[in-house]
Amino acid sequence: MADDPRHPRERWNRRYGERPPPSEPSAFLTDRADLLPDGGRALDLAGGAGRHAIWLARRGFEVTLTDVSDTACALAGARADAAGVELDVRRIELGVEPLPAGPFSLVLSHAYLDTEVWREAIGRLGVDGVALLCQPTVRTLERRERPGRSWLLEEGQMEAFTSTLDGIEVLELSEGWTDEDRHEARAVLRRSAGS
Repeated sequence: MADDPRHPRERWNRRYGERPPPSEPSAFLTDRADLLPDGGRALDLAGGAGRHAIWLARRGFEVTLTDVSDTACALAGARADAAGVELDVRRIELGVEPLPAGPFSLVLSHAYLDTEVWREAIGRLGVDGVALLCQPTVRTLERRERPGRSWLLEEGQMEAFTSTLDGIEVLELSEGWTDEDRHEARAVLRRSAGS
């Protein structure tokens, strides 16, 4: 039952309890700082222990972090307190419970795969709002055993997804290997005026 996909909270609580999660933001986010809006509301999907949310809060964003894990949410809150920043931490099972209301100037999804949740979150962007999506692809399995295939995008799937979005400008779309031997699909998107 612990690995039953119908019970993600237990699985993720166990995972966050077994090993310390990363505390530094990913290069995917920090390398794109110049593409981010100048503050506003940000939504961090499946934000875990807050490594990205805290980095964004330090840059003036009002960040709402969502995660299914009670343990991750508690860690995110404690880390935010230690960093001297405020986060709105919400324990939400994405795809089951509703997303926080927008509009947001930034939506971030790093290593969380649910294209319908992505679509809904992107729909909550305000004019000129930016979405950053980063997800490992199946090519990751060429060098690593995990994550399982159900957590991975097919090659070209990110491009196919972004092509279905109305009123969205693609600022960046790429796939490639990281220093951690993950093959990632990455997209940076912006909501156009009048959409």
